[in-house]
Amino acid sequence: MKWLSHIRRYKLYVWLVPAFILLNLLTDAIESTLNFPAKAVNEIWLAVYLSVVNYFLFEYSIPGMSWKKVFRSVLLVVLYFFVYSLGFFIWRQIGIGIHVYTVLDNTISVQNRIGGLLGYGIGSVIVFGIARHIYNYINLKQISQQLRIESQQAELNYLKSQTNPHFLFNTLNNIYALARDKSDLAPESILRLSKILRYMLYETSAPNTSIEQELRIIEDYIALEKLRYDDSLNVNISHDLEDAKQGIPPLLFIPLVENAFKHGVSETREHPFLNIHISLKNRRLIFTVQNSTGEPATDINIKENIGLSNLRRQLALLYTDYHLLIEPANYKFTATLNINLNSHV
Repeated sequence: MKWLSHIRRYKLYVWLVPAFILLNLLTDAIESTLNFPAKAVNEIWLAVYLSVVNYFLFEYSIPGMSWKKVFRSVLLVVLYFFVYSLGFFIWRQIGIGIHVYTVLDNTISVQNRIGGLLGYGIGSVIVFGIARHIYNYINLKQISQQLRIESQQAELNYLKSQTNPHFLFNTLNNIYALARDKSDLAPESILRLSKILRYMLYETSAPNTSIEQELRIIEDYIALEKLRYDDSLNVNISHDLEDAKQGIPPLLFIPLVENAFKHGVSETREHPFLNIHISLKNRRLIFTVQNSTGEPATDINIKENIGLSNLRRQLALLYTDYHLLIEPANYKFTATLNINLNSHV
């Protein structure tokens, strides 16, 4: 991580130093176009010195200053005062000596020259300081955004790691019941379970899957559940889709279907039913699950199991415009999931 910090520092100065030079050249051009080539060379010579000094000031000296090291901090302030005044003047004289810097006005005294260079140096500190502050602020926002995305992704993966075993546990319970009764349907149930496992292994790691693929898994899951029931269970699946290839998060609907069986259909003694309808129009997805219950509405307790609670949290992480409506009624239970797919975070 330390080398990344150094790269960010260098990236700042790669564009800041040329920008500082251009700013001074533009100021010189506005003031006067006489001797502009010589002025340009002078500005570049002075900017080289100030860039190096400002780099060490902002990246090493200022971060090391503190009240606990007050004596050292005061010495650094005094040192930089001379660096921006006398040191700057000496650098100018070196430029003159090697014929890089051109003297354009011989009437200014040494004292006034040093004072002017000090003001120039302080001005560069202000420019570099403001630019560095803005650059660091933008970087911190980007890092914060990236950390937020990574944190959300980690939480989504955690929720999936909870939902998938929970879903498999209930499915295995169904197969166990069939095997215990030595049912001839046990091999078929294992085959359907293998299809679901294949889907969970190879498809759910991706951020999205198609609606049609999700519907196929729901149909396999329902077929697996129906093995426990006789012909009295009535299941109806319908859909109205503008685009069956539309991507959605994997296993988004399963918790609602699973909940319908576990806390509704399985507790219904007479005429159990399950109705599922999914529609997609203008990027508005509506998934409705209606199932029978064994109790009147006054006695129904809405059970927020792992599947439903995880679904709510996943929705909160993935979308900004969604509604999950749970409606208990007399011997009937309806769950409606309404998502604006354009509101994906």
